[in-house]
Amino acid sequence: MIMRKRHLTMVLGGLVLLAVVAVPVVAHHAFGAEFDRNKPVRLQGKVVKLEWVNPHTWIHLEIENEDGAKEVWAVEGGTPNVLLRRGLRRDCLEPGTEIIVDGYQAKDHSLKRANGRDVTFTDGSKIFLGSSGTGAPYEEELLKARKEKGRC
Repeated sequence: MIMRKRHLTMVLGGLVLLAVVAVPVVAHHAFGAEFDRNKPVRLQGKVVKLEWVNPHTWIHLEIENEDGAKEVWAVEGGTPNVLLRRGLRRDCLEPGTEIIVDGYQAKDHSLKRANGRDVTFTDGSKIFLGSSGTGAPYEEELLKARKEKGRC
């Protein structure tokens, strides 16, 4: 009887641990699963909302189409911690801030969603928004450039 309880406790504990570990894995995705590297986009407009959350930040940007209609795009960036280390603080992207985002459109082209590679401010300073790895500039260079231009 004691062995049976111990066995049941171990099985239930294992299932709980598996559930806790599996939730973040299911929630996170690879770039290629959601975004189309063959569909680069350049979005210029004003920030309407910022979600400074893990595992990705989201910048909601109102842009004007070629026909003059306005639409809001959601742009995925790196984690808040990574962006902070690169010199980008949340107060740099307050609603109304004019920016340009270069990135890649979602595979489902009906969605107004993109993965941001970098953001350029009106003063010309640029911050890499993507994850670390190939193409990511050195953080020290970014911080130095931002400080020289007096940006956030």
